[in-house]
Formats: sequence, structure tokens, C-alpha cells
Amino acid sequence: MSGHMIDMAIQRIDSKKDSPTRVALIPAPHYPPMPHYPPSINVNGDEVRELNIQVLGMQCAACAGSIEKAVKRLPGIEDATVAVLQDRAQVFYHPAFVDESKICEAIEDAGFEAQVIQGYCMPETKTICRLRVKGMTCTSCSNSIENNLIKLSGIKKAQISLATEEAVVLYDPKLINYTQIVEAIDDMGFATDLISVGEERDQVVLKIEGAHSISGMHLIKISLDALPGVKSVDIDIEGEKVVIAYDPELTGPRAFIEIVESTGSFPGQYKASLCVPPGQGGPDRRAEINRYRRSFLWSCIFTVPVFLLSMVFPYVPSLKEGLDTKMVKMLTVGELLRWLLATPVQFVFGRQFYVGAFRSLQHGSANMDLLVALGTNAAYFYSVYTVIRAATSVEFKGTDFFETSAMLISFILLGKFLEIMAKGKTSEAIAKLMQLAPPTAILLRVDKDGTVLEQTEISTKLIQRNDIIKVLPGSKVPTDGFVTWGQSHVNESMITGEANPVPKKQGDKVIGGTMNQGGILHVKATHVGSETALSQIVRLVEAAQMAKAPVQKLADGVSRYFVPFVVVFAVATWIGWFAAGKANSYSKSWIPSSMDAFELALQFGVSVLVIACPCALGLATPTAVMVATGEGATQGVLIKGGHALESAHKVHQMIFDKTGTLTIGKPVVVSSKLFKHMVLQKFYETIAAAEASSEHPLARAIIDNAKSMRGESSDLSWLPEVNNFKSLPGQGVYAEVGGQEVLVGNMQLMTASNIDVPEEAIDYLQDMEKQARTGILVAINKEIYGALAISDPVKPEAKAVVAILKSMGVLSMMVTGDNWGTANSIAREVGIEKVYAETRPQGKADIVKELQSTGKTVAMVGDGINDSPALVAADVGMAIGAGTDIAIEAADIVLMRNNLEDVVTAIHLSRKTFRRIRLNYVWALGYNILGIPIAAGVLFPFTGFRLPPWVAGAAMASSSVSVVMSSLLLKNYKKPINLTVPKFPTS
Repeated sequence: MSGHMIDMAIQRIDSKKDSPTRVALIPAPHYPPMPHYPPSINVNGDEVRELNIQVLGMQCAACAGSIEKAVKRLPGIEDATVAVLQDRAQVFYHPAFVDESKICEAIEDAGFEAQVIQGYCMPETKTICRLRVKGMTCTSCSNSIENNLIKLSGIKKAQISLATEEAVVLYDPKLINYTQIVEAIDDMGFATDLISVGEERDQVVLKIEGAHSISGMHLIKISLDALPGVKSVDIDIEGEKVVIAYDPELTGPRAFIEIVESTGSFPGQYKASLCVPPGQGGPDRRAEINRYRRSFLWSCIFTVPVFLLSMVFPYVPSLKEGLDTKMVKMLTVGELLRWLLATPVQFVFGRQFYVGAFRSLQHGSANMDLLVALGTNAAYFYSVYTVIRAATSVEFKGTDFFETSAMLISFILLGKFLEIMAKGKTSEAIAKLMQLAPPTAILLRVDKDGTVLEQTEISTKLIQRNDIIKVLPGSKVPTDGFVTWGQSHVNESMITGEANPVPKKQGDKVIGGTMNQGGILHVKATHVGSETALSQIVRLVEAAQMAKAPVQKLADGVSRYFVPFVVVFAVATWIGWFAAGKANSYSKSWIPSSMDAFELALQFGVSVLVIACPCALGLATPTAVMVATGEGATQGVLIKGGHALESAHKVHQMIFDKTGTLTIGKPVVVSSKLFKHMVLQKFYETIAAAEASSEHPLARAIIDNAKSMRGESSDLSWLPEVNNFKSLPGQGVYAEVGGQEVLVGNMQLMTASNIDVPEEAIDYLQDMEKQARTGILVAINKEIYGALAISDPVKPEAKAVVAILKSMGVLSMMVTGDNWGTANSIAREVGIEKVYAETRPQGKADIVKELQSTGKTVAMVGDGINDSPALVAADVGMAIGAGTDIAIEAADIVLMRNNLEDVVTAIHLSRKTFRRIRLNYVWALGYNILGIPIAAGVLFPFTGFRLPPWVAGAAMASSSVSVVMSSLLLKNYKKPINLTVPKFPTS
């Protein structure tokens, strides 16, 4: 008989048709299925097929959630399930509306590798390496690297970010290793540094000093392999590095360093230190900035005299006579000096453009370097031709363009210098986040009684799990853990955004990077290295900046054909003007006195080559996304990439959960009533025992209330024995407590379980609903014994946020599993007109889909636990108050503070960002659309205006800088000034 009542209820509800307000007892699937689409004519719309897809590149449940969301947005998807551990997706679909290629394409657009498989197959061995790639100038470079890497055997996927200068490569280590990948990118003409190989979690890289032989490195490997907890040791003999994978419960980096330094024929023969990958947490651009600064300044030493010799001195009579002095036949002193000065600029300081152009052509692509090389070569080598002709002829008169090639290269070097400086500022947010962790920590050695025996200052990177760390007043907490001794207040605003210091005592959790403001704390480390909340935030922001926004496809598509088009157009411009001159199609007066028709045509062609700028187009989106995600992170709004930003700015409908979202999320029992004779304390203990295994906020309130009845108690050992616990989403719980069948939940649960509810209980529930309280019924052995009323106050900013969203054109609605009375009361209080109540998790997802089917872009705000199906189904899922558990959230945007104002911040920031992206594209496209024809001379016949090549080159250099500077204006982002609750009356 045990559990029979609840099983019957499950069967009965399962047989009914679902609706948004009808609640089933069975747990809903984690993610919602797509609604059915009506079949079209002449197709079998009822046919459903199964498709198994191998998905590569997933790291966590958030990846699975994004894939399911991408697939379920397609028409005709019946259901989709993604298994992270098996690297597999199972999709049920209607072939009348969607085919396999569209499904795979949706997964690939989400940033993953997809391959159709038949049935289940074991996933291939795969490893991820992260690389810093330097020398990319435009999207042609990044696309070229991606395309050429994919061609290599063993490479599963390659993702290159131009803005972050980072490459993430998924590969099969059985077929290729990271060294070969680095060599392949180096062969393409780009400098490459290794950031990490494989999973960064529970892995450390040591730099070894003193091991100058193969035997020495192997001796170190053997010593480390013998250490308990070490899973694998890989040695890089050439780089004198050791990569160690380990179990953090058993060992850590301090132990590895001790083992290495104690190995050898004498103590200290070998030295070991933690190896910090170059540019981790963002590219370190200092060396590149210095290189371009030096190149520009040195080029100026030669270019400025060339400019003076060409543009200034010829107009000074006393100097002009000397420059026009003939040395060999018609060759003058001025021409020879200009040639000698321009040559180092062309071939020494401009060498990088030759190398870049050659490498790009070698791999079948064309980039900005090619345009610069062609333009400067045309000007330089034509000038060399004029010098040779002048030196061999007594009649030849020609004009050289040495100043054009020299000034072009100098201006472009200046532009690259400014661009790199500006791009460096786009990743400042990550650098600031990483600087939150203190460089050192005080390690305590304690005995079994907790007495401190010794304290040592160590690097924060050497902290191991279960270490006891001493945190002094005014210093930062070095890692995540919990307090073992002491009391204090900790400022967590830099991580969670909460302004008020949080009191901490023994047993409380602390977050690495937060500031201890009171007394001394002893903290036991629980999460170290890449496991800490701060490291997860940094990785989330880095991953967001790597991900391409859908709008970026525009730039990628244009850049593929941009450079070839420009080259063809430049040649056509030169031929067109030259042919027109030879055919006397325009007046000879158009040609400057110092030129002939060929030279005039050449100048037009060179100007077209050097004014075209694919860089500005490629930087328009990623730089804006980088700055926006970084600024969002500093304000507690973690945006998972460009896709989330792009979707958020189009939101029409905002759906709020109630408990923990619109309300504070800390409900308390405010009233209770017994309908049968029972001791009140025993009544509380019975329902607390039934709710003890539930994670719902209302369950916490019931347990806390029972604790208060007994006096303060930290454990629950006094609770009666519980068996056969069942959580019934949207309704309540069932459990056997002390041999009695106990149901704790709402009216629907009692009705579905065939339990008669007395009139006095119904009256009590209705009275509580009018007061915006949640009424809960308690049935023991199929009889109603009592009821509770739980109140969860509305957040003070809720009404203001709903009003602001409405002013932004975003309508709000509430979807909750709570009763209609409470839901309507809360909705009236915050200003929400449309409400869905008594809705199970699956029903929430169905409501999202219903709104999407009307063409609306829907955002869902929830606590990220019970609302995960709706968060995944929504176009933009926002998990509010997620705290430190950000790595496994299914949401697109994580709001770290438990504050609804961040919902407005997320929408407002996304709109600001995409306005900036549009402005960047208008500038980048408009610049090329207007600049190229002007450089080609379309205005010359009407106005006589001609764009000299060196001016065109300066314009090209400034265009990239201007786009990056435009994106950097997002660093000045401020929250909407009307985010102030007092501006909205409370009544």
C-alpha cells in the first residue's frame, strides 16, 4: 500500500492533456520539447525520425543547454536531448519541416562540431588547446587560419578570435599534437604561444631549471609519477616544462615543486616554478606595442626627410637649386636622396607586410598585408624605374613617388600602433578580474586539534585543497573555502555586486578575491586554481569574447571576397584612367604638370589599394562584444557571448518567475492552523521531515520554522525517519514519515490524490491568498491535518523594474507554480497585468514556446534551478542570484546579484552594444563604399579633387583605430539613471 496513493495520482494526471495551468505529478523533462507544427499539403507531417549526432566541443551543462536551445528553435523538432559526457545529441524531428543538415548546421552555428552517426558510437579521443596568435590583421587572417587548420588530419574544430588574438583548437591527440598545431600556425606566418593544453581543471605546468638533458627530465617524470594522486606527467624536453594532471584531494603544486627540487644527485640540482602561460586572461600586448612604436619612430627618421625633400624643399628656391642638380644624366640629387631614404622604410620597416602577404597567398587567401604590399610596391618600384630611366637617358623626365611608399608604411605602422593600444583596452575587464586575487597567502600548519604550529607566506597559485589559510583584516580572501575559526565581515561586492559587507562566522563560505573588513579568519580551501568562482567568471568572460555573434557572419562573408575585389578594382582603375588618357578621352589639363597619364592612373590605382580596409569591418563586432561582456562582468552581469547579446537587444516579452525572482526568495512561515488534534511541534517536525530533501525555498522556510520551535539547532538529527521521498514539481512533496504517508502541497495535489479538503481549510487558503501569502495543506494518511501560510516579501525594486521595462517597450508577465490568489496579489503589487499561476516547470516552457510562435523574442528570468526548462526554451534565459554556481547554469545571462535591476542593465547594455555595432558597421562599410570610389577618382572630373596615396593610407590606418575607439566608448557605460526605486510610488 506504501506509495499507492501517490502512484494513482501520477497515473491520473498523466492521462490528462497538459495546459499551462494544469499540473502533472511526474517530473518534467529537463528541457522542453518543441510544439508540433501542422503538416503541409502532400507531406507526411506525422512522421517522426530519430537522429543521433556526435557533438564535439562541449564543456559543461551550459553547452548542452545552448545546443538544445539552438536545435529546438528549428521548426518540426519533436524533442532533443544532449548528453555532455557521451558527446552525443539525440533529436526526434519531423522530416516534413526540417532535415538533418539544418539540425547539424544549427549545432555548428552554436559553436560546436556536429556529425551524424547511426546509433550510439563511442566518442573519439579529443583534446583542446588554447593558443595566443599574434600578427592577425583582419578577418581574412583569422578565417585563413581556421580553414587551413581544419584541413589538417586530426583537427576536429578550430575557432579563432581576431579581437582576443586567441585560438581554441579541438583535436585528436592520436593523430596530431599541440606542437604540430603551433608549427602549422607558425608556417602560416603568425607568431604562436601556447596558453593551455587539455582540461585546465586539476592540471599544472611547471618550468624546470637545471635539467639540461633528456635523462634529467625523465628522472623528474619518474619521481612525479610515483607521487600519490598524480594521474599523468607529460614532459616538454625542448621547452623544459612538465605538465601534471592530478587529484586535488591527494596532492597539489607545492608537493610537485618539493619533489622536483629534492630529485637529483644533490639537493637543489633542479629548480621548479609555476609556469604562467603568456597572455593568460587576455593578450599581453606590451611587446607588440613596443615593436610597432619602435618601427614607427625609426621609419619616421627616414620618412620625414623624404617628405621634406618631396613636398617642402622644392618650394624653397635656395634648396630647390641644389636638389635639382644633375648627377648622372637626368638623375638629380633629390631623386637619389629620396631613393636612399625610402628603401629602408620599404624593405626593413615594411618587411612584415611582405611576409604577411606571402604567407596569406601561400595558403590561398588574401589579407590587408597584400593590399599594403601591392600599393607600396607599385609606388616604390615605379619610382625606381624613373630613377633608372633618368640615369640612363638625357631626355627622360619623370616623377617619383618615393614619398608615397614611405609615408604609406609609416602611417600604417602608426595606425597599427594605435589600434593595438586601443584593442588592449578592450580586454582590461578580464585583467581587472584576475587582479582581484591576492598574489600571496598565509598558509597555516595545524595539528589535529586545530592549534597553529607554523605559518608561512606562499604564492596564491600554490594553495592546495584542504589547506588552512589565515586572512588578516584588510586583506583579500585568496581562494574559495569556508571559515574554520574567527568572525568578520567580508565585502563581496567585487564578485557578487552586493554592496553591504556580509557577516562571516565558523562554517560560512567565503569567495576568493573578496575583502576581509573585520577580524582574523582561518579559511579551509575547498576550491583552488581554475575551480574558484573568480576563475570560472574569468573563463566565462573569455569564452563569451571568443564566441562570434550571428551578426559577425556579415563581416566574415564580406571579408572573403573583399581583398580580391579591391585588387581587381584597383587594376581596373589604373587601366581605365591610363586607357582614357591615351585615347584623349579627357583634357590634358587634368594631368598635373609634374605627371603624365600613366603616373596619374598609377596614383589612382595605388590609392584604391591602400584606402580599402577590411580590418575595420572585422573589428566592428568582436571589439564591441569584448568591451560589453567585460563591462557587464564588472557590474555582476555575465553575458555568455555575442549570441546572448544579440538576442537580448531584441526582447519584446519578459517572463518573471515569482519565488526568488520577484520576491526576496527567503520565505517565512507566518501562520498555521490545525484541523485535527495534534501537538503543534510534532506537526511542524512531521512536515519538516517530509520537506528535508526538497530544494524548494518554501521547504527551507518550513524547516527553519521547525528549528525555531525547538530552539536554534544546526543539524536535523532530531527529525523523524523518512522513506520513499518524492518531489512533485509545481505541487509539493510526498514522503513516508515515521510509517505515515505525508503529503505537503497545494490544493491540486490534494485533489489529484483523492483527499477531501474540509471547508474550513479552503476558507483558510482563500483568506491567505487575499493577503498574498502561499497556503500549504498537510495531509497525513489521506486526511487533512492542518495548513501553513508562508509569506515571501516582494523585492523593493520589482515595481520600478517592471515600469522601466515597459518604458523600454518590453512587456512583463509572471509565470509561477503558486496559487492564483497569491500570484494575482503579487502581480498587482509590482504592476504586472498578465499572470499564469499553478504552472508546472514544463508548462512554463510551453508558455515560452507559445509566445515565440507569435513572433516575439522572449526572455525568461528565474533562479536557474526549477526554471531551467523555461530558461533554455527562451530566446534569452537569465538566471538571477546565481552566486558562484555559474559554470553549470543553463541561462544565457547570469545575474550574480539577487537584484532585479540587473535585468534592466542586461537589456539596456545589449541595446547600447548593438547600437554601437551598427554604428561600427555603418562607419566601416560606409568608409569603404565612399572611400574606394573617391580614391578611384570619381570626383576628379567634376571637382579636380584627387586623393594622394599617402593620404589614402592615413585614412585606412585611422579607420581601424576609429572602430576600436568607437567600441571603447562602451567602457563609459552607465546604468539607466532612472533605476531608482523612489521615483516610482509604491501605491
